[in-house]
Amino acid sequence: MKTAFLFPGQGSQKPGMMNELPSHTAVKELIDLASNLLNESVFNFHTAESLASTKAVQLSLFIAGVATFKAFEAEGIKPDFVAGHSVGSFGAAVAAGVIDFEDALKIVKLRGELMEQAYPTGYGMGVVLGMDVHDLQVIVNRYSNDKSPVFITNQNAPDQLTLSGELCGIKRVLKEAGENGARCASMLNVRTPSHCSLLAPVSDALTKALQNIEFHRPVIPYVGNRTARLLYNSVDIRLDLAESVSSAVRWHDASSVLYEKGTRLFIEMFPGNVLSRLAVKAFPDARVMSMEENGFDDCLFIAQHKTSK
Repeated sequence: MKTAFLFPGQGSQKPGMMNELPSHTAVKELIDLASNLLNESVFNFHTAESLASTKAVQLSLFIAGVATFKAFEAEGIKPDFVAGHSVGSFGAAVAAGVIDFEDALKIVKLRGELMEQAYPTGYGMGVVLGMDVHDLQVIVNRYSNDKSPVFITNQNAPDQLTLSGELCGIKRVLKEAGENGARCASMLNVRTPSHCSLLAPVSDALTKALQNIEFHRPVIPYVGNRTARLLYNSVDIRLDLAESVSSAVRWHDASSVLYEKGTRLFIEMFPGNVLSRLAVKAFPDARVMSMEENGFDDCLFIAQHKTSK
């Protein structure tokens, strides 16, 4: 069976997360490298206070994801596919050999800074479970306006949709969704209106910055956020990394592509289990693991001894 490594995005962070990374030489080396490149210990980014910053969150998630991958790589494990959700796509791109860690670290830092500067307060994201996208769009149309814009953004599962925009508008939409059949309608721990047109200027700035970065042809197939397709050349992946911040993430479609290509072992990099839980629900016959719930040793053992189903 084929294996896919999944790299989580914003919302999976937690205080002290770096302390839970595998005790592995490759992890320590990556942490030391990141700290040297940033001229600051990466352990400064994972405190509860620091995680109020979008930049700190995204740097922490990116570094943790790549550090986890490096531990697998050092043990001789190479996945058949990689995919990352939102900022997780940068970790996936590093794993795929498309972009060097040092360059990706600079871009992730810039990405977080630009997102914070664009909407420092009053904006965010919400999630709706158990409501059809067309029914939710009717509610969004009722409350979204120029002063309080709201957008349907990511589709993480057939019945899981996210909202991005101004906080008051999102809360109105969530309230009505909850009163009209949604199984759950709540705010997310995300402080920016990600994956909608409000962040188009951020995408423009990232496009310019990425033009100065050397990209390589992927050595591991990479699944894009925007297109939910396997991307085989550096031009398409560069565009995906730049534009995903202002475009909807088609995660369910992307993970379905992995399944259709033969993936029956999904392993989620640290931290969190958001993506692995989605995979469990979507693909009940697949083996799904996460570093968060299963630990490095168990994930490594299964990856080393996988057999065809």
